[in-house]
Amino acid sequence: MRPISSIPGSSGRFGISAIGAVLLAAGCSREIRELPRHTELPAAKVELVPVAGEGFVREEEVVGTVRPIQRATVEAKVPGRIEELRGAVGQVVRKGDTLAVLDGREIRARLDSANAVREQALKDQERITRLVRDGAATASELDAVLARQRVATAAAAEASTLLDQTRIAAPFDGVVTRKLADVGDLATPGRGLFEVEDPTRLRFETDLSEALLPRIRLGSALPVRIGDRVDPIRATVTEVSPVSDPVSRTFRVKFDLPAEEGLRSGQFGRVAVPTGGGSVLHVPAAAVIRRGQLEFVQVVTNGALHLRLVRTGRIAGGRVELVAGIRPGELVVAAADGRWVDGQSVEGAR
Repeated sequence: MRPISSIPGSSGRFGISAIGAVLLAAGCSREIRELPRHTELPAAKVELVPVAGEGFVREEEVVGTVRPIQRATVEAKVPGRIEELRGAVGQVVRKGDTLAVLDGREIRARLDSANAVREQALKDQERITRLVRDGAATASELDAVLARQRVATAAAAEASTLLDQTRIAAPFDGVVTRKLADVGDLATPGRGLFEVEDPTRLRFETDLSEALLPRIRLGSALPVRIGDRVDPIRATVTEVSPVSDPVSRTFRVKFDLPAEEGLRSGQFGRVAVPTGGGSVLHVPAAAVIRRGQLEFVQVVTNGALHLRLVRTGRIAGGRVELVAGIRPGELVVAAADGRWVDGQSVEGAR
C-alpha cells in the first residue's frame, strides 16, 4: 500500500470510493458503510474536536529494581556452635534485639581464668606495696606485680567482650528477610546467619547507557513505575556511579523513593529518562476506529463525515498520537463508534 500522501488528488486523505474498497477488503463493511447516492439520512449529531498539536517530552524507559537503602548480613564475630536462633523470616526487629546465641562455655572459662589471675595480681600488689613500704621489697618487684595486674585486667576485659559477642543482635530497626543457618551449625566470622533490611527506606536502582547518562543529574526527580501501579512515583537521583561496568558498559544510578504503602524490596520497575522534546498531533483515543491492522478517524469535510486512514503512535492520558494522515485544525468525531456512515452530513458543521 502506498503512503497516504502519495495517493493522487487526495492531499493525505482517501476519496469515498477508495475508502469503501479498503473497508470491504478488511471485512468491515457492516460497521462502516458508504452512503448510497440515492439515500438521504438526517444530519449526524456528533461531538467534534479539532486536531491540535501538543508539545511532548520524548522519553526512554529503563528497567530496574527496588532495593533497600539499609541492608546488612548479620554474622558472628567469634566462632561457636549455635545454641539458639530467635530470629525468623519476616520478623520485625529493633536495634539490639537478640537474633542468635552461641555456645560460650570456652570463652566463659577464659574469662574466669583471667579474673582469677587479676584477683591474685591485686593481692600481690597489696602485699608487695607493704613490703616496699617496710623496706623488705624493691621497687622493681612492685613494678612487675603492677604489670601482671594490668595484663590480667586486659585479659579479663577481652574475654568479657568475646563473651558478649556470643549474643548476636540486630544492627538496626528492620525486618528479617533471610535465615542462613540453623541450630547446631558452627558460626564463624564471614558466614552470614541472617539478612536484615529496613523496609521503610527504599530506592530504585537501574543501569543507564552512556548515551542516557547526560540526561540526568543529581537531585533531579524522574517518574518511576513500580510493578502494576498505574500512577508513577517521583524518585530523586541520589547516586550516579562515576565508572561504567566493564561488561555491560552501563552506569549504576540510584533513586531514593518516597515512603509509600505497598512498596517492597525486589519489585520490578521502569524509570522514564527524558531524551528530547517536540510537537505531535493528538486526538482522543475514542476517535480512532480500528479494523484489523487499519486505523481510521472520521473527519468533517465540506459539512460531511469522511473516513480517513491514519497512522497512530503512542497512547497516553486518554489521547492518541497521530503520525500521518491528518492535518492540524481538521475536525474529527470525538467518539467514532461506527454508527455514522461515510458522506453523512453533520449537524451544525460548515
